[in-house]
Amino acid sequence: QVQLVESGGGLVQAGGSLRLSCAASGRTFSSSAMGWFRQAPGKEREFVPVISMNGGNTLYGDSVKGRFTISRDNAKKTMYLQMNSLKPEDTAVYHCAASWQALPRAPGAFNYWGQGTQVTVSS
Repeated sequence: QVQLVESGGGLVQAGGSLRLSCAASGRTFSSSAMGWFRQAPGKEREFVPVISMNGGNTLYGDSVKGRFTISRDNAKKTMYLQMNSLKPEDTAVYHCAASWQALPRAPGAFNYWGQGTQVTVSS
């Protein structure tokens, strides 16, 4: 069992930065791929990035490539999302998720989800 808690969301102006964290409990964090998804009102859940178990591989959604960076610290059981050059269209609830698969992108491939943290980018 893995429990995930996100933090670090907030209100920021366009062009600014935020760093999200996802703290995990349970023994299996280091054996799980970890990802971020976001969901804006009235829109489907969108894949953001995913990172492999050991942090050696990452995949990013097209809309965030070059602006967002995913990382993890297995000793601290924590994953991070550094978000730079934020845009109003990045406004959403951001969820972290854990998967038994190697480097998935689809929401259905993730086994555990956090409750989410709100990110609001003003123009």
